[in-house]
Parts: sequence; structure tokens; C-alpha cells
Amino acid sequence: MQLVLVSGLSGSGKSIALDVLEDSGYYCVDNLPATLLLDVVKFLAEAGHQRIAISVDARSVALSSLPQQLATLKARGAESTLLFLEASNTTLLRRYSETRRSHPLAGSGSTSGLTLSEAIEHERVLLSGVAELGHHIDTSALQPKVLRNWIKDLLGLGAGSFTMLFESFAFRDGLPLDADWVVDARMLPNPHYEPGLRTLSGCDAPVIEYLEGQAKVGAFFEDLRTFLVRWLPEMRRDNRSYLTVAIGCTGGRHRSVYLAERLARAFSAEARVLVRHRGLATASAAAAE
Repeated sequence: MQLVLVSGLSGSGKSIALDVLEDSGYYCVDNLPATLLLDVVKFLAEAGHQRIAISVDARSVALSSLPQQLATLKARGAESTLLFLEASNTTLLRRYSETRRSHPLAGSGSTSGLTLSEAIEHERVLLSGVAELGHHIDTSALQPKVLRNWIKDLLGLGAGSFTMLFESFAFRDGLPLDADWVVDARMLPNPHYEPGLRTLSGCDAPVIEYLEGQAKVGAFFEDLRTFLVRWLPEMRRDNRSYLTVAIGCTGGRHRSVYLAERLARAFSAEARVLVRHRGLATASAAAAE
């Protein structure tokens, strides 16, 4: 089991950290009372969750018990990583001013009368015992994109958190709304007009053989592959958790299906790869009616 605890000052980027972890396949729990940590970890582990991320901050009940809770987890053989995010008072004041949100320690309860500056200082005191236990990240000068990358690097989150979806579609049915990049393959030779190939799809051997015998198809595929190889690292550094490449032809049956399948095989070692064929799915649904 991989357990990551996220703590730190309000406004320092804890929500960003949890988003990164959730996108990487972690089951995330926000603002858990520290006294429930052992029970929640046990429950989630028994439910089959191998990656768990829990946020524990100054709002947590019995925060002072967290060090003992972590020691107990370690004694039970459960290793954990604690990320502690912080920022300068000036940065936190600016962030709260920009978002116009109230500090969680200045809104209710015994600390409701604190000013924003006083709430930030009070929170530092409350979290002082937790700060000593974790990996510190000062987010004062970090843009959200940079912080995401730092967290990924620190926790070793990489290819497994990125999904590439290659989907084929028919232009006559309209553009798919989920596409990040749309490719038009209608200029390629069309198996639809070849005897015996019309009723087959780009997954069938005769169609594959026909398309692979066309020099234009091979050149087109190589251009697509080269483009993605060149720009995929940049897309991933842009903190995408997925990329949808939609390839269209007239009927969404032959050329687009073939290219989607071939691209999926080409990038299967680079990321988690999915393939969907909209045109074929629509045709199957219509035939079943």
C-alpha cells in the first residue's frame, strides 16, 4: 500500500497536491480528523485500495495526535510519505486577497475573531509539530503547473498517470466533443470503394493489407507518429492526465479505425492506451435495433 499524507498551510497548494494524486490513481480523502487516520487507512486497505492520499490540516480534530498515529502506522508495517506545503505570509496574504476567500481559522469557532494575518500565524503554530515530519515544499514562488511537476517528481508519479485515447469517428456524424486533437484522414485511399472491403472494418486483415499497401497511408501514419513523439513530452509537462486523439474519415469504418489501432500499438509503451471506435459502435447499435 502507498500512503501519502498532505498537510500544510491553507492557501499553500494542498488542493493542487490532492488533484495530482487523484489523477495518478490515488483514493483521496480531504480534511480527515487525525484521530480517524488509523481506522480510515485500515478500512480503505481492506476495501482493496492500494494507493491512498489523505489531507490532514489545521482544521483537523486532535491534530496533535498525528505524530503518534504515524508512528503506529509505521509499527504496523505501513510506510507513509508526508508532504508539507507552506508559503510566505506575503504570498498567502496575496493569494487570499486574489481569491477573496476567508481563512478557515478566521471564520468560525474559537478563532473567529482573528484577522487574516493572525489566522495565518496561528495556523503555523498549530502545524509546527506536523511540519517536522514531512517533506517541505515552499510554494511561494511556484506557479500551479510547476508545483504539480514538483509533486510528481518527488513522489515518482510518471507514465502510469497518463492516458492516451485514440478514437476513430465519422465526419458525417460530427466532431467528437471530447477530442483534444482532431485528425482528418479523408484524403487517403478509401477501402469503401474496393470490391469485398466495403462491409469490413479497419480491424480486418484484408482492409489492413490494402491500407498498408498504400504509400500515402504509410507516410500519413509516420507523420502522425512523429508529431506525437515530438510533442508528447511537452503535453505531459503541461500537466495533462489524458490526451484524446480523434481520427476521422467519411464513414468512420476503415481508414480512421486502422490509424487509431496502429497509433495505439505504437504508443502502448509510452502511456496507458485506450482505443474507441465511434463509427463502428454506432453501426453496431443501429444493427441491433
